Amino acid sequence: MRTQNPLSSALALPTILLASLAILVISLQSYAVEPASQEAAPQYIPKTVAASLEKNQIPKEAISISVVEIEQGRPGKVTAKKEVDWRSKQAMNPASTMKLLTTLSGLDILGPQYRWRTNIYTDGIIRQGVLKGNLYLQGTGDPKLVPEELAKMMKELQNLGIQKIDGNLFFDRSAYAPSVMEHNTIDGESLRAYNVPPDPLLYAFRTLSFQLSKSRTADFIDLSYTPALSQLKVVNQMQLVDRSCDNWKSNIRFNLDPEGISNTDQALTAQFSGAFPSACKGVNFNIVALDANTFLTQGFAAAWELAGGAWTQPPIGKDGTVPLAARLLLQFEGIKLADDVVDINKYSNNVMARQVLLTLALEKMGKPATTANGDLVIQSWLKQNGLNFTDLVIENGSGLSRNEAISAEQMNQLLLTARNLPVAEVFYNSLPIAGTDGTMRNRLMAHLRKFLHLKKKPEARIKTGSLADVRAISGYVMSKSGKMYAVTSFINHPNAWRGLESHDQLLAWLLDDGPEPKHAR
Repeated sequence: MRTQNPLSSALALPTILLASLAILVISLQSYAVEPASQEAAPQYIPKTVAASLEKNQIPKEAISISVVEIEQGRPGKVTAKKEVDWRSKQAMNPASTMKLLTTLSGLDILGPQYRWRTNIYTDGIIRQGVLKGNLYLQGTGDPKLVPEELAKMMKELQNLGIQKIDGNLFFDRSAYAPSVMEHNTIDGESLRAYNVPPDPLLYAFRTLSFQLSKSRTADFIDLSYTPALSQLKVVNQMQLVDRSCDNWKSNIRFNLDPEGISNTDQALTAQFSGAFPSACKGVNFNIVALDANTFLTQGFAAAWELAGGAWTQPPIGKDGTVPLAARLLLQFEGIKLADDVVDINKYSNNVMARQVLLTLALEKMGKPATTANGDLVIQSWLKQNGLNFTDLVIENGSGLSRNEAISAEQMNQLLLTARNLPVAEVFYNSLPIAGTDGTMRNRLMAHLRKFLHLKKKPEARIKTGSLADVRAISGYVMSKSGKMYAVTSFINHPNAWRGLESHDQLLAWLLDDGPEPKHAR
């Protein structure tokens, strides 16, 4: 570790200050977020938050807090007044709040109307309603190619005069570098939906979702699943037990036979056994149990059959680039980026966020897209907006990482910048609303009841983040008096899982107009 002579540092200080002032003058001329006051930021933790931290055995050195009041300045500008600045410059693990950087930059660079394209090519011909030849699917990373969208794709294929397909499926994933599609996890839970890796031809998040509930008409268990797969059979051998729905998964055994299947000409059997609590009114069992090609092949085949189409024989999907001689049959466009961002931020979808980062790389630097190129695109965008995040670490853009890092102050600078961008309201509306939806649906509900009598009710639009040893919040609070605050707080500590209460206390304090001109230190 390098050390520096204190005397040398002192002598260098005027030069550093002059350089910093020059940079500040330049940035204030070009950067829309301006300081409203030169006062030092208050270094304190609100009393209710401090008390909660102490109760939950979280040291004050494990939390960072940045609160900034956002005020409207001259037209098109906002000013910022710091209210709380507790260790806000310390780079910390932000967990899923990192998605704010990925989605905001994506919205501003690509535009809210951006749509991903899935191209379908063929090396055959259509004659008398039969496509004699293979289909080649070439993806660009549509993060929400779900059954409803695939059904639309099938209709568009049928509109080309195709009723039957006599050929196989080939999947062109050349849009992404192979390294970003590797199934690496930070917790070893490779079968969990939140760990699905990126895929240019990602279908239904590659996740089988089984819906389980006690039948309303008899003492047996209703079991259904999505998305439809062409060769999946479900065997239900579970027994109903008189038990609460808590920990319902612990007594259920799941097996997919044959195991490790990759040859799609074989039927699949999903078997459930064990005990299912009668008190469960409806639960979802989500699992990533099939390789990408099997899942997409059987999903595509089932969607084609549900649309009324037929196959000469069941397709066997394989990897393969589009041949030069193949012709484009269909260019299918997915939903708008603005709608994808709502899912990413409200429900903290990891793979969707990762694919937005890779799309930035693909659109701005060409294929194959890499995380490193996505990082470069975002770093360039930050500089264009006058933001110099020296401690920023982007590993995948979703926050599902032990390495990603950003400071609370930087995250709030990002939130302030958002207020001056054309996509300000699209971004704001994508955030979970406390007591209403997304990951904030069940939080602050009791506190918000205090404001039911108010005509204009306060609200908290907050992105949450959680990992083992990490809890995070970042977003906007509109207080009961109509003040708007940007707030970010990170807890990095083994007891972080207890920190939800501390963060809720911080948000409640802001809803109640906690900051005052004179702060009790």
